Amino acid sequence: MAENIPYFQVALNLPHAGRVARRILLLLPHQDSSADPLRNTALSLETLLAPYLELDDNPGGTVAQKVREQAAVLGRKLVDQIEQQKVGHDRLGQCVRNLFECLELGQEGAVISLRAGENPKSFQRPC
Repeated sequence: MAENIPYFQVALNLPHAGRVARRILLLLPHQDSSADPLRNTALSLETLLAPYLELDDNPGGTVAQKVREQAAVLGRKLVDQIEQQKVGHDRLGQCVRNLFECLELGQEGAVISLRAGENPKSFQRPC
């Protein structure tokens, strides 16, 4: 991982991660096939985080950490699929970065978002 890339480090925020997952789903290209692996991964991510959307805070105990890890795995898979299908763009990449920031993985998000199409010169990126 590129350690010299600036990134935002924020506290775990599963409710906001759920909102970002919904945005990602909306930003993906619409395909008629229900067998689209990219859309299915994004839907799995949104479904995982949906129960936390209306909460004021993260769930207690080890639940938050388990959900965080599952969401990170799905986020990485999503980026692999975005790359494979060549559908990345700046706004989608920004949302991927935001997702990882909400999962307390800001450094990884700053790197992986570029693979999802975020413009490295975007004003939204940390400097």
